[in-house]
Amino acid sequence: MQVKFLLGWLMSLLAVSALAETCVNVAGLFNNKALVMINGGAPCSLSAGKTVAGVKLISANSEAATFMMEGKRQMLKMGQPASVTGGTGPANNHSVSLYADSYGHFSGNLSINGVSLKYLVDTGATTIALNSGDAKYAKIDYEKGERVPISTANGIITAYLVTLNTVKLAALP
Repeated sequence: MQVKFLLGWLMSLLAVSALAETCVNVAGLFNNKALVMINGGAPCSLSAGKTVAGVKLISANSEAATFMMEGKRQMLKMGQPASVTGGTGPANNHSVSLYADSYGHFSGNLSINGVSLKYLVDTGATTIALNSGDAKYAKIDYEKGERVPISTANGIITAYLVTLNTVKLAALP
């Protein structure tokens, strides 16, 4: 039986909530216009000088767009469909930009409970999922978690809900 692990997505969001206030995904670039998705919303067109949901388009061309977000000027290219900028949290705000690889995947290194692991972002996911090997490597006693059925492309499987002590992206101190 295949076993997957659902790990408190809310806990991972809480770990970076003070750092991640606005997410802008660039879907299209034109002369002084950009097609963007803000905080996972529907695509909307921004013209230079226009502000939507606290995101102002300063300028755009076919290569990149410059935005004012969270009081910071940030340039995004088409190869940067996910950008997370620091908000009004603690004084040690940080920014993280995730870059898609040549296959359109977002991946990197993270630490769970102090153990370094590779990750792949599923932009449609609502949880963190680990296989049993990675969970054991991170010293997660998943079998003490709540057993829950989840639906996958291959059918229904058993997963375990657990709470993680720490989740840290390698790009953030």
